[in-house]
Amino acid sequence: MYCPFCSATDTKVIDSRLVADGHQIRRRRECSECHERFTTFETAELVMPRIIKRDGSREPFNEDKMRSGLQRALEKRPVSIEKIELSVNKVKSQLRATGERELDSEMLGNLIMEQLKELDKVAYIRFASVYRSFEDIKEFGEEIARLGDEK
Repeated sequence: MYCPFCSATDTKVIDSRLVADGHQIRRRRECSECHERFTTFETAELVMPRIIKRDGSREPFNEDKMRSGLQRALEKRPVSIEKIELSVNKVKSQLRATGERELDSEMLGNLIMEQLKELDKVAYIRFASVYRSFEDIKEFGEEIARLGDEK
């Protein structure tokens, strides 16, 4: 790692800590030349599967798109950002655990709905109504009844 102050190549790690629920390592470093200290963050670069959309097109997995969908469903609901981030990480882990290079968008949608079901039932119904394209109030009622039967 180059020193950001003097560009020396010799730096040493003086402290390491896990951050972001163990998904990142924070390293405190010191330059051997100028003795300045700086912090670096290390994360694993994991390959996420590509998503096959309903129309057959393929696109890279987009974590920001998934997070915004979750946040939109959870808008004005009593769910903390920490719980949302935990759900995002769970879905990503489940996607990687499949070992597949490509996955149907339907599978991704179902994983997201399972997380929403655990987080907030109202948000789950919001997301499901858009994702499954409910046509009338009857479909809403059937989904709410299924949700009630699971208890």
